[in-house]
Amino acid sequence: MNNINRRMLLKAGALAPLTAAVPVFATSGGNDRQAAPAPDADTVRAGQGVTRTLARYLVGAQYEDLPEQVRKEGTRTLFNWVGVAVGGSHHETVDRAVAALAPFAAPSQAHLLGRSERFDIMNAAFVNGVASHVFDFDDTHLKTIIHPAGPVVSALLALSEYHPVSGRDFLNAVVLGVETECRIGNAVYPNHYDIGWHITGTAGVFGSAAATGKVLGLSEQQMVWALGLAASQPVGLRESFGSMNKSFNPGRAAANGLFAALLAARDFTSSDAMIEAKRGWANVLSTKQDYGQITDGLGEHYEAALNTYKPFACGIVIHPALDAAIKLRNQYHLQPAQIASVALKVHPLVLELTGKKAPQTGLEGKFSIYHAVAIALVQGAAGERQFSDQAVHDPVVVALRDKVTATVDPAIKPEQVDMTMTLADGRTLHKFITHAVGSLEVPMSDAQLEAKFADLAKDILPDAQVRQLMGACWNVAQLQDAAQIARLAVPAHDA
Repeated sequence: MNNINRRMLLKAGALAPLTAAVPVFATSGGNDRQAAPAPDADTVRAGQGVTRTLARYLVGAQYEDLPEQVRKEGTRTLFNWVGVAVGGSHHETVDRAVAALAPFAAPSQAHLLGRSERFDIMNAAFVNGVASHVFDFDDTHLKTIIHPAGPVVSALLALSEYHPVSGRDFLNAVVLGVETECRIGNAVYPNHYDIGWHITGTAGVFGSAAATGKVLGLSEQQMVWALGLAASQPVGLRESFGSMNKSFNPGRAAANGLFAALLAARDFTSSDAMIEAKRGWANVLSTKQDYGQITDGLGEHYEAALNTYKPFACGIVIHPALDAAIKLRNQYHLQPAQIASVALKVHPLVLELTGKKAPQTGLEGKFSIYHAVAIALVQGAAGERQFSDQAVHDPVVVALRDKVTATVDPAIKPEQVDMTMTLADGRTLHKFITHAVGSLEVPMSDAQLEAKFADLAKDILPDAQVRQLMGACWNVAQLQDAAQIARLAVPAHDA
């Protein structure tokens, strides 16, 4: 949207200015409705009033309420998301999505990060969500294996180009969206995930609705409806892992949550108990419901502060094995020909999620413990280039892949691996990883995140623009217009 069109829309009332006390989307119907009394803690734990309690918190939560540590992690979440979204923007998956949607994606309201095209905000949210997840290099809430930023930031940034929002309000909404999806995920994990749902999509839609609803200025009742409409749109099955469909899930969750918030802003109603009701989201989609995980300590402790960032571009359960392989390779200066066998003891989830023995595409390679360990031993890295179609067919990697075995050991935790390597000369090497690099216990530093961002963006944006974009992300709370990030994240002639 150019400046002339924006001024015309502002004058006509179709857009709310940054300084508006009540955004135009927050219509009078929901605001005038008498709010229900706040449920007490016992009522919530009994499975009543959960949706309303969460909505009430979201409507009242302000940037000033966020502890400094939470603001910092929210900024890191945004920073990492922008890097992976730009980096994934020209993957074949994104190209196909853009080609499919371009005839229908109008008017041009929002940028597709890293690309020249502009789409309407709904389709932009979807495509940017796909791009941010297609490398499987995005953030992870380890307690639930949710990738929080994809559904939340994809929707929020697209909306910010149409409905202006300050950097402070944007960052507050990021944190609240992440907090929402992770708390809801906590309430049903692992049972919900074990059934086969892809929790990033199914819980992520709530994060998108909460974040976009916050910047739209929804009333409490409208936020209840937004969460209810989000509950009606669960998306994502684990069967999709290893295909383009996996990145579809956070992209669709982003668009679905935005869809819910926009409808709620116009008083499109839902049930007031769509999360907790007998036939609501939690009871239909899971055999476990712990509602205290959603409502206890709201505004006191933050799941958003527990986000982590991947140093390796693949499924998170493989990361301990990659850490072990790279450390042994570097410590002993190993060459592939020296390695006779590699034996892994792993948590059951590792083979359930990443047991593909002969991946045929790079996307499948991201879910193969065998390929991941082999490529890490050959190349000493596990970034996006190590999970290309070419990499999974490299004869040296394939030969070493056949020497890797993995055995389930119930004593091994999801964040651990026990690796024993036998060399051709008879030596035996051993490495036990308790917490892999990138975990909460061994987090990626800001400098490591910057190196990751720069590597992902370097072939898409000029170096100077990459540095400018990184600066805008780090300083998001000081931006007058958060949409500046979107404009900096595309080739300069397309901004």
